[in-house]
Amino acid sequence: MLLLNMNFENLHKLGQVLFSSIGKTRLMPFQSKDLGKGAGGDKTFPIDKQSEDIVIDYLQSLEIPITVISEEIGYKDINGGGNLKALIDPIDGSKNAITGIPLYCTSMAIVDGDKIGDVYMSLIVNLLTGDCFTAKKGKGAFFNGIQIKTQPDENFYLIIYEAQLPKRDIPKIMDLLSLFRRTRCFGSIAIDMAYTAYGSASIFITPSPSRTFDFAGGWLLIKEAGGVITDLKGNSIEDVTIGIDRSVPILASANQGIHEKALKILNVSQP
Repeated sequence: MLLLNMNFENLHKLGQVLFSSIGKTRLMPFQSKDLGKGAGGDKTFPIDKQSEDIVIDYLQSLEIPITVISEEIGYKDINGGGNLKALIDPIDGSKNAITGIPLYCTSMAIVDGDKIGDVYMSLIVNLLTGDCFTAKKGKGAFFNGIQIKTQPDENFYLIIYEAQLPKRDIPKIMDLLSLFRRTRCFGSIAIDMAYTAYGSASIFITPSPSRTFDFAGGWLLIKEAGGVITDLKGNSIEDVTIGIDRSVPILASANQGIHEKALKILNVSQP
């Protein structure tokens, strides 16, 4: 019954509230002072807290018992808490935001359990455009309400990647990157995964372990759009426990054919 109360309409309304409150915000490079470290270990900036407060206030207004797991605040029971969880990254792409680069988002996954495979719904809202990516398990992935699908063929067109430490991470994936016509690094895992689900990219990869609030929303989007997601060895990530700790590196592909080719390249090139 609780899941029935959490629907696409709720997600879209939250996306609209976030965009109307934050969408016009433009920060000058390095003028935003941090508020200390959040639960996830990274610095919290005022825009992070603003977004988190909006999400928490909205969830409280729904009167649904839910436990929030957020990069900034950590764990918080809303309306008494419960098995239903909201896994939140208030601002994914904080470094972009505080340096004036207009590419960041809010990501939220609704989880009916404790594992990535229990993600039931997701929202990724581009805070600069207001575009909302949503997904519901078994019902599909959507861009502003229009159903989306991943790239249908097996060609290597565009690869999106993230590199937490470029000196360490890029050599691990260089053999794969070199086979693509174009590469992109947006600085936001959730946006990376949303546009992979949209069909804009053949592959998204991040060789460093990521936290579940970084990729949970994108995981459901890509799965529902027809894509495949594993770690860099091809292992399922559905049994990964949700939380604030770094867990696994991510390889997400538009389809099984692309995924198998990528895994072969990655695992041949690794020492």
